[in-house]
Amino acid sequence: MVFLVDNGSVRPGATLNLRRVAAALSERTGMPVEARSLLHSNKVPAEKLDGMPASTLGPAATWRAEEGVKDMVILPFFFGPSRALSGYLPERLGEMQEVHPEVRVRVASPLVDLQAPTDLRLARILRDGVEEQIQQLPTGSKPAVVLADHGSPIPEVTAVRNVVAGQLATLLEDRVRSVTPASMERREGDEYRFNEPLLENLLDEPGFNDGPVIVSMLFLSPGKHAGEDGDVATICADAEARNSGLATRITRLAGEHDGILEILADRLEEAISGEHYLLDLPPRGA
Repeated sequence: MVFLVDNGSVRPGATLNLRRVAAALSERTGMPVEARSLLHSNKVPAEKLDGMPASTLGPAATWRAEEGVKDMVILPFFFGPSRALSGYLPERLGEMQEVHPEVRVRVASPLVDLQAPTDLRLARILRDGVEEQIQQLPTGSKPAVVLADHGSPIPEVTAVRNVVAGQLATLLEDRVRSVTPASMERREGDEYRFNEPLLENLLDEPGFNDGPVIVSMLFLSPGKHAGEDGDVATICADAEARNSGLATRITRLAGEHDGILEILADRLEEAISGEHYLLDLPPRGA
């Protein structure tokens, strides 16, 4: 049993995109893949989800265990090793295993694994989104690029952002002025300064507050933060209001690119084969 898992959102677009990706991955691999969130999605009214209510991973895993499923693979729809994967996820699955100790669960690696050999596929997905925006600019325009993520309390997740920004800069070469990583938000306190710069502050800085700036979206699904009416769009609109010469353009989300399926398929195969995975939760008493 394979579950494609994201963090979850109360916005229907996130669940609908997760379901779309799960269906496409199932078709690609020939294995049934269920889309489940860790949190929040069960609060979305079913009428906003094509009449199909969402349930979170905990109850869904328990249902499948009750049906006799003994092997589960959790495929993270996450860029990096979020605390949701290292903390919350094993806690919830542990509760299921207390009732169904015969079940084994493997958690596949996230989309970017900095311990593995260099993989440029995500950077190429982001490059495609930037180049789509460059093509809409006047000939000869050389925009600045900001690779924007949500921001994380985990340095290892921000490290993913920074590494991918460097890869993106290499792929874009001299077609842009610069590629700079930034976060949409961060927690208060010096211990979270690794998220800097913040997008809203960067767009007021010289080199970013005038002319074309492409915001490359290191986000997987539309929701409160990403999408037409999301927080990133609001941050960009507010920055343009403060800086009359600034013209921002926002790329499509990384998770809406078909290339994400190839990465997910490989992560799934690595976990199933036992070649590589993030966590292994063996049957209790095994």
